[in-house]
Amino acid sequence: MTTIGFIYPDHAAEDDYPRMQEILPGDVRLAVEHIYGTDLHAVAELLDLGSPEKLAEGSRKLSAHHPAAVVWACTSGSFVYGWQGAREQVEGLATAARVPASSTSFAFVRAAQALGLRRVAVAASYPDEVAKLFTRFLADGGIEVVKFSSAGIDTASEVGQLSEEAVLELAAANDDPNAEALLIPDTAMRTIGLVDRMEEHLGKPVLTANQVTVWEGLRLAGVEPSCSSCGALFARSSD
Repeated sequence: MTTIGFIYPDHAAEDDYPRMQEILPGDVRLAVEHIYGTDLHAVAELLDLGSPEKLAEGSRKLSAHHPAAVVWACTSGSFVYGWQGAREQVEGLATAARVPASSTSFAFVRAAQALGLRRVAVAASYPDEVAKLFTRFLADGGIEVVKFSSAGIDTASEVGQLSEEAVLELAAANDDPNAEALLIPDTAMRTIGLVDRMEEHLGKPVLTANQVTVWEGLRLAGVEPSCSSCGALFARSSD
């Protein structure tokens, strides 16, 4: 049994992880532990949420699960630091956890690279100021954003209350014909179980926060991703 550890901020859509575990091979366990702070999508609050002290606390909680890898399951709480700051963030987490570590922001970049993507559309739930930092992070990773939208939702708890229909509408309304894929960045949004439907409707890969976070954890742990209903990312990984 291989255990992947996830540090999840507060509470919103963490049930995506047990749902994902149900459709992954039986020899993989996804362990989630929480850290707490304000769930406001604002720069100062996000910098505090992703601080070394809070992530070290999450790492200590995960240690009882003996994870093979640890991922900071928060997009905004990682890209808000910028590329170099986010790199230092996961390096500190790896030191604290004593296993390979990453974050959702880097998961998006590596997932896009795995699919050979260069031009993407972004459908963000965040306020505009925060969402623009994600596009800057992607640019630093060599990914061009050809269309960008922000829903202006202030808190993670509000995002977690979005219905499946609202998530599907967000995806459909914010694609662009010049984009090779659509990215939906927010681990507070429930998307596991919707990715295939979004891809079928759009006719292209869709990368969502909790999806790429799990994929990144598996990659770090050396586990070959295998899932028939988790989108093109997992299908490509299984080729």
